[in-house]
Amino acid sequence: MSIIENINLPKDLKNINIKQKESLANEIRQEILKVVSNNGGHLASNLGVVELTIALHSVFNTPEDKIVWDVGHQTYVHKMLTGRKERMNSLRKQNGIAGFPKREESEYDTFNTGHSSTSISAAIGMARARDIKKENYQVVTVIGDGALTGGMALEALNDGGSAKTNFIIILNDNEMSISKNVGGISNFLSKIRSKKFYKSSNNIIKKLVSKIPWLGNKIVKLVHDIKYSIKKIFIANMLFEDMGYTYLGPVDGHNIEKLESILNIAKKIEGPKLIHVITKKGKGYEPAEKNPDKYHSTGPIDLETGKPKKAKSKDYSKAFGDKLVDLANKNKNIVAITASMKDGTGLKEFAERFPKRFFDIGIAEQHAIGMAAGMATDGIIPVVPIYSSFYQRGYDQVIHDVCMQNLHVVLCSDRAGIVGADGETHQGIFDLSFFNIVPNLVIMAPKNFKELEDMLEFAIKYTGPIYIRYPRGGEDGTKIEKEEKIALGKAEKLTEGKDFTIIAIGKMVQRAYKIAKILQKEGIEIQVINTRFLKPIDEENIINWIGDSKIITLEDNITKGGLGSTVLELLNKYKKKNEIKILGYPDEFIKQATVEEIEKEYKLDSENIINLIKKWSNYE
Repeated sequence: MSIIENINLPKDLKNINIKQKESLANEIRQEILKVVSNNGGHLASNLGVVELTIALHSVFNTPEDKIVWDVGHQTYVHKMLTGRKERMNSLRKQNGIAGFPKREESEYDTFNTGHSSTSISAAIGMARARDIKKENYQVVTVIGDGALTGGMALEALNDGGSAKTNFIIILNDNEMSISKNVGGISNFLSKIRSKKFYKSSNNIIKKLVSKIPWLGNKIVKLVHDIKYSIKKIFIANMLFEDMGYTYLGPVDGHNIEKLESILNIAKKIEGPKLIHVITKKGKGYEPAEKNPDKYHSTGPIDLETGKPKKAKSKDYSKAFGDKLVDLANKNKNIVAITASMKDGTGLKEFAERFPKRFFDIGIAEQHAIGMAAGMATDGIIPVVPIYSSFYQRGYDQVIHDVCMQNLHVVLCSDRAGIVGADGETHQGIFDLSFFNIVPNLVIMAPKNFKELEDMLEFAIKYTGPIYIRYPRGGEDGTKIEKEEKIALGKAEKLTEGKDFTIIAIGKMVQRAYKIAKILQKEGIEIQVINTRFLKPIDEENIINWIGDSKIITLEDNITKGGLGSTVLELLNKYKKKNEIKILGYPDEFIKQATVEEIEKEYKLDSENIINLIKKWSNYE
């Protein structure tokens, strides 16, 4: 009989034994594989935390007790155990279950996450709020070893270790291997340290020995130093003890019985605790176990072979990576820096070809940009591809370290614009706006692969800070033959037309061109301007080209502060009275759906724009 059928909420876990929970873990894995193979999503990380999630919900009384998941892409199991099992087939779909924790979705989701290294800060905040209000519940955060490379996590660790408040950090370590000896000794010491008898007897002995004239305190110090040295030999993670945490583990993250035992021990200890859990990414699915990076985030796959159901075509990341390799062959000063996203940003071949000029610094965007600035002071040309939504995390470094010093750093923004199923935390729709106000920064966006290659070549030859943004995925199939040479701040006119002017940037240029060609056949003349540069924008040509035509601005960004706002400022500066409609995304966070569904909802698809132009021209 299936166990999962009777598990709807965490309280149901308290009515089954360990053997049944082990069977439940296997059933959950099969459900995850089924859902992700159909919908796509984060596979390896979720397969790795099945037993850990079951143990957490077995030991703690959620939602009264709070669990905060760092990044949150590993919460599929959590969602299945907290009342959303029947809706998992809607995972990452429009109006469906989100791929990350959402407070509005469930009371069991205590904090919205999607970016790395935030959970410890949030958990400490919850614990301190609990203490202020004199409430009594547990606060637990689950954070991966990779997320500890993020500065925010280390800042929170530093603060939390000096706090006296009760909270638990689960360090989900899915990469390090440990020997049995280290694990056994560490578990043994963890259990001893956790017992009140050990702590109280330790204190009694210290008091008695310290009373011995002259030698007492020296003996206590000597014993402490010897004990500390022994622990240093056998336990690699004394860092956490030194910071003020009671360190427990390592523990097998796929042994539910051991996990429950150590979690129950942690509940009884006062102050901050850190439990070191060893898990295997992709556990239970051989292709993901062998290649967890490949199956970290995936589209729909064939479970038998592990291969994508839809063949992957060339995308902007690949176009960027290929061109960078070509440029690096010719220029030995070019280096590439990634914040733990080598494959995602197209740097795999660069890393293989130029290992000494490739730097993966972990999930640390601030450090990546700051380091790039340091390299640029000595004539190196750093190229830093980061996802658009993650550039938010290094905003101060772009301003303070790069642009204020006018340094030649090539900032490349992958996944710019709408990305789809990952939802609010990953939509890259703010970068044009928040970078538009930064002095010294040049901002570009290509209309297609060829223009990306040309822009990257231009950026390498440029001498100051420069930012290139490009979307997830590939070209839309619209062929634009015209390819003018890139010149600083110069736009290009792609079509002629006196009725309307569409001023577009980035991937939206192909859409504007396609619309112009369609409406040309119906007698509506549309001029299409590819701005290429948002900053500096081509004031002279744009003002000359637009004449008295009606203007539409089109961008894959929020309308505030982006292309539309810049064109409005331009019209005002030159006292132009053209009618204008600004098309882009509103001032809100965009939920998950396919890119096509989102564009249709916000009337940015070709059909809606064509209808807008026809109405505006009184054309029926």
